[in-house]
Amino acid sequence: MKKKIALIYGVTGQDGAYLANFLIKKNYIVHGVKRRSSSFNTKRIDDIYKKYSKRKIFVLHYGDLTDSLNTQSLINKILPDEIYNLAAQSHVKVSFETPEYTANADALGTLRILECIKNIKKKIKFYQASTSEMFGSTAPPQKETTVFRPVSPYGTSKLFGYWITRNYRDAYKIFACNGILFNHESPIRGETFVTRKITMEVAKYYHTKKSDLVLGNLNSERDWGDARDYVVGMWKMLQKKNPDDYVLATNKSFTIRKFVEAAYKVIGVEIIWKGKGLNELGINKKTKDTVVKINPDYFRPNEVDSLRGDYSKAKKILNWTPKISFTKMVKDMVEYDINSNKIY
Repeated sequence: MKKKIALIYGVTGQDGAYLANFLIKKNYIVHGVKRRSSSFNTKRIDDIYKKYSKRKIFVLHYGDLTDSLNTQSLINKILPDEIYNLAAQSHVKVSFETPEYTANADALGTLRILECIKNIKKKIKFYQASTSEMFGSTAPPQKETTVFRPVSPYGTSKLFGYWITRNYRDAYKIFACNGILFNHESPIRGETFVTRKITMEVAKYYHTKKSDLVLGNLNSERDWGDARDYVVGMWKMLQKKNPDDYVLATNKSFTIRKFVEAAYKVIGVEIIWKGKGLNELGINKKTKDTVVKINPDYFRPNEVDSLRGDYSKAKKILNWTPKISFTKMVKDMVEYDINSNKIY
């Protein structure tokens, strides 16, 4: 049986690495696109590359979705059966500082892929990584029919990607799906994201009894799932007879404050909170050590207060449900960081 060919944009990221591994186990040939950089950025996929690259089961290419000629050349060369667009400038706070680049990569990057698919005779299925940040200020729970009200350049750029995907699906009969994914973490989450920032500081405290954990809004509430579950949902969308859009979430939400408490609990530390506002501190109940401080620099210019997704459509049509609990996910992340070779 001929192997399917998948092309993953954003293969070096958390989702890209898990998806590549998942697809290879499904008997795919996987092509991944990574941006050229002066520093190594392939840590998450090094093991996959060493294991499968010589057999041409996993192939890496340099590329960038801000470059339309490169995008067109790669897709025409590879002629994949499925394209997964996971590439993005995905930091919400950074998007306020680099709005033009965010729009170029996240919004127009999606359009560049769709234009290529439109102009190729081969029928290529397309997955677009949309985000719960598109819902913005809309009250939870959010689902596929909920009104979008993004409050950041990132959310707004992703909303363009969402609508242009639907537009090309309707206008050109492209098999194109939007996966509206709520926050999803894992042990290989990027180190600049707040969840990984927390678990790395917990690991540091475990080894040194010192903590420099500085956070912003502790009361932001998110629906946190596990990336290892969510890549399965991405793939399932492209296996259906007809394309559609789906929310992937857990329908449970936790504040950043609760995430901190859960992470410290993994190492047997109970956190109590003292003070209010910018003067609030997270304290080790037993030793009285201050382990969490607040800094206004970490507050976003425009904050999303609460996100919680209703994944009932994905459950009904895709037979998809999240398997890994919030507690298990946090535990895995903390233990991964504790057992890493990082020198504190």
